Amino acid sequence: MPTTKTTWFNNYDTQRGNDEMYSLNNGMKPYWSKLFSSFDTLGITGLSARQKDIDWLLSENGVTYNVYNDPKGMHRPWNLNVVPFMLHQNEWAEVEAGLKQRAELLNLVLKDVYGERKLIKNGIVPFEVIYGHRGFLRQCSGMELQLERYLSIYAADLCRGTDGRLWVVNDRTEAPSGMGYALENRSTTSRILSDLYAEMKVKRLSGFFQEFNQMLIDAAPGKKENPNIVILTPGSHNETYFEHAYMASFLGYPLVQGNDLVVRDGYLWMKSLQGLKQIDVVLRRVDDAFTDPLELREDSHLGVAGLLDVVRRKNVAVINPIGSGVIENPGLIPFMPAIAKFFKNEELKLPQIASWWCGQEKERNYVLENISKLVIKRIDRTNRESIYFGEQMSTEELEELKKVIKERPYRFVAQERINFSTAPNFTKEQLEPRNVVARAFCIASKQEYSVMPGGLVRVAPDGETVRVSNQRGGTSKDFWILDDEPIKEDKSRHWQRKSSVAISGLNDLPSLTAENLYWAGRYVGRTLVNARFLRTVMRQMAIVQHRDEQPDSEKLKVLFKAVTQLTGTYPGFVDKDKDGKLAMDNPYEEMLSVILDKNRVGSLAHTISMFGNSYYSIRNLWSSDMWRVFENIQKIWNSLVEGEDHSINKILKVLNQLITRLIAFMGLIEESIMVQQGLLLYFIGLQLEQSTLNITKCRALLTIKYDEQVEYDLLEYLLTSHESLNIYRYSYRSHIELAHVLDLVVLDLDYARSLTFMINRLQKDIARLPHSKHDHQLSNYQKFVFEAFSKLRLAESIELAKTKSETDFKRDRLDTLLKELSDLLYKTSQSISNTYFNHTDKQTQLFIQSFPI
Repeated sequence: MPTTKTTWFNNYDTQRGNDEMYSLNNGMKPYWSKLFSSFDTLGITGLSARQKDIDWLLSENGVTYNVYNDPKGMHRPWNLNVVPFMLHQNEWAEVEAGLKQRAELLNLVLKDVYGERKLIKNGIVPFEVIYGHRGFLRQCSGMELQLERYLSIYAADLCRGTDGRLWVVNDRTEAPSGMGYALENRSTTSRILSDLYAEMKVKRLSGFFQEFNQMLIDAAPGKKENPNIVILTPGSHNETYFEHAYMASFLGYPLVQGNDLVVRDGYLWMKSLQGLKQIDVVLRRVDDAFTDPLELREDSHLGVAGLLDVVRRKNVAVINPIGSGVIENPGLIPFMPAIAKFFKNEELKLPQIASWWCGQEKERNYVLENISKLVIKRIDRTNRESIYFGEQMSTEELEELKKVIKERPYRFVAQERINFSTAPNFTKEQLEPRNVVARAFCIASKQEYSVMPGGLVRVAPDGETVRVSNQRGGTSKDFWILDDEPIKEDKSRHWQRKSSVAISGLNDLPSLTAENLYWAGRYVGRTLVNARFLRTVMRQMAIVQHRDEQPDSEKLKVLFKAVTQLTGTYPGFVDKDKDGKLAMDNPYEEMLSVILDKNRVGSLAHTISMFGNSYYSIRNLWSSDMWRVFENIQKIWNSLVEGEDHSINKILKVLNQLITRLIAFMGLIEESIMVQQGLLLYFIGLQLEQSTLNITKCRALLTIKYDEQVEYDLLEYLLTSHESLNIYRYSYRSHIELAHVLDLVVLDLDYARSLTFMINRLQKDIARLPHSKHDHQLSNYQKFVFEAFSKLRLAESIELAKTKSETDFKRDRLDTLLKELSDLLYKTSQSISNTYFNHTDKQTQLFIQSFPI
């Protein structure tokens, strides 16, 4: 063990195999000694503080990794360990050369598989390795691309072998993930460990990402100077969605989903608010089979119908090309030495894990005889669980696996069971060895492949876990390549050449992004209005509870029914449930359900969940400040939902905090997003929702005449939930009267919370939408809003407050007006959606892709 001032290695077990800190003679590598000498100045307390700073910064930046079927929630915080993974430039140079060679070879394999197929014709690769792989798409056969190198992005998973060298254990070619997380890791560590980062002479990533940006620009058909580039994502539920949004924000490209794109006349177009905009380059994060429902999987909603035809016509570049998943194939690994000889007359420069393809008799027999010592994989990644560790299986399980292999041997490959190298991980104020896998990235440039001087390092969740996976709770490390010379200034945000891919105006906004902004506004408005009204009702329940009274007064019954009407949680307080029970018999239980039941449509919990979903869908547009406030909202809300204290006082406290954060969030939206980037759509959604809910609230509380005291109290509750009580007192300085309340809350043209003001603003905002004026005629949605505004301007509060007679209890004029306004706003919403957010294109399957099982 090395001698340091701090007892870093008291519990560090170096007898488990290869460790990144040590060379084969067990001496600590000089750069690791230098690192821990620097850590000595921090001490355990200081390093713990740096780790907490990293955790805080990642949380503040909203860095997440989506874990499927996680009971703790889908969006898991991204974890980054304070101790980096390090290699010296001298060792990295050998790895870099091997990665370039391997990327070039796989590029040639990809061209050959869909082209001349020399590898199969000459017996270099058995045809079953290619045709038995689900990633082989016969629709791509003979397809020529205008790209100089078909394989634009290549990633390799590396582990240190028993010979002390880094080995390739996996190839990633379909839609390699991790570059965005590597960039975020670097951004974080360079801030938290800035002094150490400079001292260790860490190579920068900026040059690589400049080349990456240039590669996308150069991929455009016809070599356009300013091509239109988009990033195609499966959506916010994908495991690496944060990375998609992060890269879109970093590079300045629109983040789109399949429904945002359409094929017309042999070209690919993005549906924007104004119309269609031709797309030249697609950086895709959608798997091959899902990219085109016309020719590939007809059940896919992630791709674009007809995309393959556009690619065939060379009218769009897709990065990586559709069909490249076939070389993400462990069945190819045993044949890579022969492939290198065939194409380049070279030996492999980078060692790879020993592998045996079961389609060959000799190799199959070896696998069956030694299956308990090997790792068995299918040749394609159709099932995340289809990796079998022989040593962990029972005799019965091994026999069953042998049977499956014998039935379709070409579908399986066996690999040597190696002990991954370990690297120090700072955990619980001490260092522990953890298994690590490093992912390196290559991109195609004009002369050769360029390699990122770093990458993404994944770490096992504990000291015993063999399989390293983020889905299984793994963490990450920043990947440092160390140089002997001082590093030049980082200019990662300075592109040498610009592309006009950025959204230049509202007209260029992708239609699905526009819709998500619109619904983000609606859900923010719905959450705020409902939270304020629920707070008002809970306050009255607290007063009743304090006075030890029964909650059956007339005014409380009106409030409870208004809760159901406002939230739409019927039958609620309005009618009996399916078991014949009345919620009015147990109002506290019903209120808890309306507030906390996430599975109940219309509840506050459900609305907050939908607000979160809409937020995640367009997170590439939000600022870091907005993310911090949003995270704070989630934490506050989860503290109530997951806690045991659901008392009225606790709920009121959380509602107060929630409302305050929501108002802050709404203010940040106005500061962070430009109108042409979609703020207008957000405001339209917000005004529509708030107007609609305020109409519902007024109908519930004001259209029936009650006795004087009840009516007074209801008017006060309305003003309180509307945050208008103080304004009313300042403006009228009188006893609360219905006519004055209607003047303020419904008819005032200058008061920002009045219905007339919001509809007037809505009228102005929708006039700014593309195509809102055509041949000097109003669109349908403009007509509906104009009619609503006109009705309000013609209304008189005195008349609205009247009933037909002294004995009549219903204010028909007010109720009729509010109902008409509600109907007009509903029609407005439908008209806007049909005009701008209609993403449906009927499609018919052209081919049926037969995938082998």
